[in-house]
Amino acid sequence: MAHDLLDRIRERLEDLNRSERKVANVILEDPAAATSLSIASLAQAASVSEPTVNRFCRNFGAKGFPDFKIKLAQSLAGGTPYVTRAVEPGDSATQYTHKIFGATIAALDEAQREVDMAAIERMVDYLTQAKQVHFFGLGASGAVAQDAQHKFFRFNLPVMAYVDVLMQRMVAAACHTGDVVVVISYTGRTRELVDIARVAREAGAVVLGITAPNSPLSHECTATLEVATPEDTDHYMPMTSRMIQLTLIDALATGVTLRRGEDFLPHLKKIKDSLRDTRFPIEKTGK
Repeated sequence: MAHDLLDRIRERLEDLNRSERKVANVILEDPAAATSLSIASLAQAASVSEPTVNRFCRNFGAKGFPDFKIKLAQSLAGGTPYVTRAVEPGDSATQYTHKIFGATIAALDEAQREVDMAAIERMVDYLTQAKQVHFFGLGASGAVAQDAQHKFFRFNLPVMAYVDVLMQRMVAAACHTGDVVVVISYTGRTRELVDIARVAREAGAVVLGITAPNSPLSHECTATLEVATPEDTDHYMPMTSRMIQLTLIDALATGVTLRRGEDFLPHLKKIKDSLRDTRFPIEKTGK
């Protein structure tokens, strides 16, 4: 229900101890503002300690404060259909901007806590050993695939991003042993991508998925980096999920860079230096 969490806080208000009741009152006074507060800010506003805030959050079924903020954002009114659940149609620029930043920060914080570091290492292993890498994504995840190509081309191996299902299918069918296909899908339920992952794996490629846990896509992958965020992309524009995907791509690219070692840094420097003449110099201002 839309206000389920807020209703539970109100119902249990008298049963909370004095310190936790202070936290509840701050949240109930302005739930939207609470979604953008840090744990330190909320503790200060309620005149309690940070452990008290964490204890309050766990009392309402959250793993911690970041998880609680996500649940709180979900408990606010239904938002704006096909835009985002985090904002209301009448919100001002200040309100919707703060809400979007707050929801994104909370989602990234929770994803950081939940990400499987062993899965990161495993995927870096596959990517480091790849003969060539193909990134597949559709819609918002297609933009993430293109961002991945922008980062991974620096590693001296063939890298392409494909956002068209027919091209993805043909590339998947043409894969060989040593190729790595990375399929990016928040829901993991897009039929074409699930089928394409199977085609690539049957052709001999290693198929890596950045997708939802236990999704149809995850079952077709050699290895997965699971992303569990509460964003309902069936009804709202992908926002926080896209930022998490981009951050995971950054982590994988960093892992591959570090595996290449210091001897690889001159190559990266050469690429950076090639851009120097394309930019105006930074003007130095005197005092």
